[in-house]
Amino acid sequence: MKVSPLAKRMIITIVGIAALFVVASFVYYRSLAFLPFLLGTLLGTGVSIWKVFVLERAVDRALGMDKKKAGNYVSLQQLFRLFVTGVVLFTGAVVPQVSLWGVAAGIIAFQLALYLEQLIYRRK
Repeated sequence: MKVSPLAKRMIITIVGIAALFVVASFVYYRSLAFLPFLLGTLLGTGVSIWKVFVLERAVDRALGMDKKKAGNYVSLQQLFRLFVTGVVLFTGAVVPQVSLWGVAAGIIAFQLALYLEQLIYRRK
């Protein structure tokens, strides 16, 4: 699958933000007690990266459709992404070996990367 330069930058930014969260967690705990946060962050980051791929594919497909069909397709894709995010957050809340805060940090990395990309794009 071919990935656009924007998607590549988003993925790199998501991984960087997640790494900052993990380092902060390690500094805070200073022991192996940070492992649930690490697992949660890895899970949330994985979902964020997956969302970048799915969003790019949805946009590419929607550009080839008529307006009404594209609107319905993009709306269904958004609901699907939200559902998967909810499932992962639920997993972080229920499974004791996975930190809900870590999952949330990994998922929030997507939004932070998006805002950083917009901020950097505006300056150019």
